[in-house]
Amino acid sequence: MHDFKAVASRYIDAFNAVDAVERKRLVAEVLGADVAYVDPMAAVDGHEGMDAFIAGCHRQFPGWTFTLIGEVDGHHDQARFSWGFGPAGEEPPLLGFDVIVLDGEGRIKTVFGFLDRVPAA
Repeated sequence: MHDFKAVASRYIDAFNAVDAVERKRLVAEVLGADVAYVDPMAAVDGHEGMDAFIAGCHRQFPGWTFTLIGEVDGHHDQARFSWGFGPAGEEPPLLGFDVIVLDGEGRIKTVFGFLDRVPAA
């Protein structure tokens, strides 16, 4: 049985890593080498793609952080959880949820992201 809450928390940690060395370490720890990520605004593959995607989030929204919201729901090798993205300590203007699928080693191999609330440009 997987500890889905721990996996989701480490995934959020990877998304919050601003330091490039720390982010690459977390990406390699949490995500499988052939990870595939897709949401309505992006589709990336592999550690390099994920690292670049996360770095881009921080360039576009400096000082914003991701937070895990609510419970993580999982069974077999898949889980879903909600998250927020916004200025630290404030109500996040961007809300979404991800569905993850784990590989045989307990790392994330697939992420299906959904956006529930996106602020106007």
